[in-house]
Amino acid sequence: MRAGKYRAVPPAQVVIAVLLLVAILPAAATVLAPLAFALLAIALLWPIQHGIQTFLPKYLALLVSLAVMVLAFLAFGWIVTWSFGRVGRWMITDTARFQQQYEEIRQWLEGHGIDVDVLWSDNIGTASMLRVVQTLTSRINSTFSFWLVALTYLLLGVMEVEDFERRIKRMRSPAARKLLLDGSRQTARKLRRYMIIRTIMSIATGLFVWLLTSAFGLPLAKEWGAIAFALNYIPFIGPLVATMFPTAFALVQFDDWQSALAIFIGLNVIQFTLGSYIEPRVSGNALSLSPVVVLLSVFGWGYLWGIFGAFIGVPISIALVTFCRQHPSSQWVSDLIGRDTEEAFDTPST
Repeated sequence: MRAGKYRAVPPAQVVIAVLLLVAILPAAATVLAPLAFALLAIALLWPIQHGIQTFLPKYLALLVSLAVMVLAFLAFGWIVTWSFGRVGRWMITDTARFQQQYEEIRQWLEGHGIDVDVLWSDNIGTASMLRVVQTLTSRINSTFSFWLVALTYLLLGVMEVEDFERRIKRMRSPAARKLLLDGSRQTARKLRRYMIIRTIMSIATGLFVWLLTSAFGLPLAKEWGAIAFALNYIPFIGPLVATMFPTAFALVQFDDWQSALAIFIGLNVIQFTLGSYIEPRVSGNALSLSPVVVLLSVFGWGYLWGIFGAFIGVPISIALVTFCRQHPSSQWVSDLIGRDTEEAFDTPST
């Protein structure tokens, strides 16, 4: 490489651009969040679409591949709704036990000078309940709008993949052409590998959680396994919630705290073994991210875009690192937040 051929972007400009982007992202979440999801879905869906096109017309293949994607998300949504719904119904039917636990906690707090009735009257009332209902209604409407916009992006995006690739190949700048083609291909390949490994690890986590809770005789063992499977798609936050929920439930169901503690320890062993030991060794360079960057991606994008941001944060960071690695002027970003891999400038075969 000749000295001076590439001009590195000054770090100060990068910092300013990042700060401006962070300020804009929450305001543009209605447009950009569905777009980010659609791009991830296109990366996952395109191999299916491309394979079906070999023996079916393009638009018929598009309908089939979209049907596969929609069915997959409907199945995932059904698992989440079924598992949390079963837990909620169980808690309603077991109200007497929860009431007893509440009375014991209330008596203990009042014995230490804390008036629970005053806390309830100050913080829980008609106005607060109305705010909760309004928030839930707003979330339902925004979720429906999100999926509608994302599906539109996905439909149009899958139709444009081949045309977009041809337009990139006609670009006059070899550097820009290489960056976009290689970056897109490597990103799509890494995202597919990431989601496949995440799905396998989520299934394994759900299976072991089901076996553990069944061994201790905890009610709703299948449901806890399904919840662990679904939440495992959100790194760090999901496993934490999937560990605390069954533990809190066990504290109420069992008369002794030792059983709840044993379940808590067992769940943490499962999450640590699968998430911190096995998964990194199976994924290899699929992430190309350090654990600290993964954590910051989850919490940072979760802060910007809510629960969806926590889910999509790691794929966005994978794409960022992969594209930055394609050009020497931005490779320092990849070196800073990524891991060393052997495929820094490899060009995958088409």
